Amino acid sequence: MAIAAIIACASCTDNKGTNDKPVIYTTIQPLKCIVEEIVGNDFDIEVLVPAGASPETFEPTPKQFIALNESQMVFSVGLIDFERNLTSKIEKRNKLVDLSHGIELIAGSCSHNHHEHGDHGHATGIDPHIWSSPKSLKVMANNVFEAINREYPDSSKYVDNHKRLIGQIDSLDIEVRKMCENTDKRYFIIYHPALTYFARDYGIEQVSIEDEGKEPSARRLAGIIEKARQDGIKRVFYQAQFPRSTVEIIAEDMGAEAVEIDPLAENVIENTGSMIRLITE
Repeated sequence: MAIAAIIACASCTDNKGTNDKPVIYTTIQPLKCIVEEIVGNDFDIEVLVPAGASPETFEPTPKQFIALNESQMVFSVGLIDFERNLTSKIEKRNKLVDLSHGIELIAGSCSHNHHEHGDHGHATGIDPHIWSSPKSLKVMANNVFEAINREYPDSSKYVDNHKRLIGQIDSLDIEVRKMCENTDKRYFIIYHPALTYFARDYGIEQVSIEDEGKEPSARRLAGIIEKARQDGIKRVFYQAQFPRSTVEIIAEDMGAEAVEIDPLAENVIENTGSMIRLITE
């Protein structure tokens, strides 16, 4: 990976923040990195869903709702159940920024979202994992910048930071495309379908063990295992938020290894490159 992409968002973990700065909220960890790359140290950036927690089961506390209303801005994926409920809880609606605008969304049942998403006009089951694809990540970064620029139009620093961030994402996009073009793997197996947008945008198939947010049927699972044996699949991926034991049993039946990944990790640029490398090598 290019050096710029490796060091991208390093400040995400180094900056502890101070109480005298205005606060920006993001709903999940990967969004923090995008926002922080643009605004630098000018704000304290807080995340609603803590590291290691699942957005599927998360509900903000009353204390967090108070903090959201006191914050300058709130950046969300816009597609996860609990995010939809923020609209009725935040007094100033214009501070809530939906980063999915401009992305071609993928329909399909996913346990992150089982409701209609009126803003996009899509029915149930819009896949929310838009940050898994560098292509979509670039749109999200542009959405962040546009929202920041509307509030702080005179800041040339944010303009420069945004350009640098887009350069890092472009480098990641080039690297991911090369990895996918050069691999002999046409598909990968993952327990929960967390990399759908990456798979679509870079021409590699994602085979999910989980079926529409539920455990697979015995017939479906047997079919996946048999095909994986025939194709020599050596890795079965699963999210850090899911129990390892179930995946290990399935991987053992395939003659494969259960490999943990974390699509919700904060350093989204470096983490995306690392995950795709594991899939394509």
